[in-house]
Formats: sequence, C-alpha cells, structure tokens
Amino acid sequence: MSFFDEVDEPPRTETRTTPRASRSAPRRRRPSGTGGRRPPSGDQQSIQIRRAVAIGAVLVVIVLIALGVHGCEQSATESALQDYTNNVSSLIKQSDTTGNQLFTVLATAASAGNATSVHESITRTLQSADSQLHSVKTLSVPSQVAGANQKLVWAFQLRADGIANVANDIEPALGTSANIGAINAIAAATARFYASDVWYKDYVVPEVYAALHANGTRFSGLPAGQFLPNVDWLVPADIANALHVTVPGLSSSSTKVTPGTHGHQLNSVSVAGITLQTGSTNAIPAKPAPTFTLNFENSGSNNQTDVVCQVTVTGTSVKGQKIVPETFAGKNAQCQVTLSSAPPTGTYSVVARIEKVPGETHLANNALTFPVTFQ
Repeated sequence: MSFFDEVDEPPRTETRTTPRASRSAPRRRRPSGTGGRRPPSGDQQSIQIRRAVAIGAVLVVIVLIALGVHGCEQSATESALQDYTNNVSSLIKQSDTTGNQLFTVLATAASAGNATSVHESITRTLQSADSQLHSVKTLSVPSQVAGANQKLVWAFQLRADGIANVANDIEPALGTSANIGAINAIAAATARFYASDVWYKDYVVPEVYAALHANGTRFSGLPAGQFLPNVDWLVPADIANALHVTVPGLSSSSTKVTPGTHGHQLNSVSVAGITLQTGSTNAIPAKPAPTFTLNFENSGSNNQTDVVCQVTVTGTSVKGQKIVPETFAGKNAQCQVTLSSAPPTGTYSVVARIEKVPGETHLANNALTFPVTFQ
C-alpha cells in the first residue's frame, strides 16, 4: 500500500498546482487589462491637447461664421446706401435741368410770341417736376437716411408746387396791362424754389453725408442742386424786368426816366467773324466756349448807361453776359459776350438779347434767336 501511496502522490501534487497556476494567471494579465483606468501621464496630456485643439477649431469656425454674416450685412448696407446716393444724385441733376428750362422760358417770355405758348412751356416743365417728385417718393430708402429722404421729398414738393403757381399766374403777368398781383404771386412761387435749395443744401446733403461716413461707405459726392438761378427772382420788380413788362407802381429803380424815347435794337450777331442766320442752322465749335459779337443800335433819343447784353443757350445752364457802360442816342454799339462754359454738343436755340432799359416800351427788336449746332 505504501507503494501505491507513493505512486499516487504526483497526481495530487499536480492537482494542487493547477489551481495555483490558474489563480496566478489573472495576476499576470492585470497590468495589461488596466490601461484605460490609469494611462501614463504623457497619454493624458495628448488627450487634453487634442480636446483643446478641437474646442479651438470650433470657436474659430463660430467666429468666422459670425464675421461672414456681419460682412454680408455690412456689404448689403453699403450697397444700399451707394444705390440711394446715386439715385438722389441723378434726380437732383434732372431737377436742376428742369429749373434751367423754367427760367429760360421766363427769361425769353417777351420773345415767345404770346403768353399762351409761355404757359404751355411752363406746363411741360411742371410735368417733369411732378415725375421727379414721384421718383423721390418711391425711392428705396435705407433706414440710415430715412430722415434725409423725407426732407428731400419736401424740397421736390416745393419745386413742383412753385412751378404750378408760376404756370397759373404767367398769363396775367404777361398781359397787355400787367397784373401786379400776378407778379407778386410769381415772386411767392420763386420763394418756394429758394426754400427748396435751402432744404437740400443745408439739411439733405449734410445728413446723407453723415450717414455715409458713419457706415464707412465710399461715395463720389452729391450735385450742388441749385434750382433758383439767383435771388433777383425773389424781387417782384426784378421779375417784371426779366419778363419785360411794365407794371404801374412797381419799379426796381427810383431814378426818374428822362423825357423822350428809350431803347435799343439788335441788328446782327456773329461768331468768329461769321454772321449767324435766323432761318438756317449755324455750325459753331463748342470748345473753347464761343464768343458772340452783338451789333446793336441805340434807337432812342436818350443816351443809356449800363446796358446789358446777354446770350443764352436754351435748354442748358450755359449763358453769358456783358455790360456796356454807355450807348449814345442814334449811334451803333457793339458788345462781345463769351459763354460761361463750353455748351454741350448738339443743336440748340441760342437767344441773343439787349436787355430792357428804364423807359423802354418797344421790346420786339431787342432779341434774335438762332438755331445753332455746337460741334
């Protein structure tokens, strides 16, 4: 039995060691199985860096999106302001042209033939003014210039209303017995033009410029916007003189008119030695600004002082004026009038005139009109 006991001993030994080996195996695997819980310090830093980089990238994307949105909004605002300013500039230029046409009609009213044709011409300028007023009212207006645009509407409204009033009173003002009430009414109408210039120059332009500067918007500037040619058109006596009408009790001069006849007769007009023709088109170089030589006669029995010679290119703002210090009764005289600037190319009516002098009643021979093609 002891032999068998010795033979059976090894199996018992193996049986004991196998569980020990199995118990020790997990101990050998434990270090490799615990890496997620306790990583080395270098791996932990890498993870933190990657997280920081990811967060930074997200922040950069957010900032870029915000800047992009702001840039788009800024660009849209600048574009809207630029478009508005360009539209205002165009409308002001159109309105200035309408003003030039109106005052050319008034300045040449005496040679127009009859008061009805003058009224019709003024009505056409009113149609232009009404169209421009409508355009101003329907502009696309950025919020930054809303206040300025309202003032611009008022300025255009004053201009349209003023022209309408002139149209209403021009025929009685040009009647054979000129109506002092009509002359005064025209003066009140021209005061509207003066007010419109003040609104535009002193309020609209500064407010638009301030909005453009505040937004950092580039712009090329707005036109001067001068509708009323000069303040003489605010004075009833000067309006009567411009219309070549005599109104009892209305005079711009306190100088007593001497007895006898007064006045001048325009005989011919030439440019560079070539006499212009009233019945055919005359070709004249536009540049440099041409000089017109007016040949006229003092057809009265009195000498005259400070005689005004004037040349106007109808439908434009281009004109010229020269004052002759003195003309002598029954004698010929001459003046040279250079236009204020080179006229635009094209065909226009050019009116040359010797302005009315105190006591002059016959005005039919004071002016000549020529069709001229400026080249």
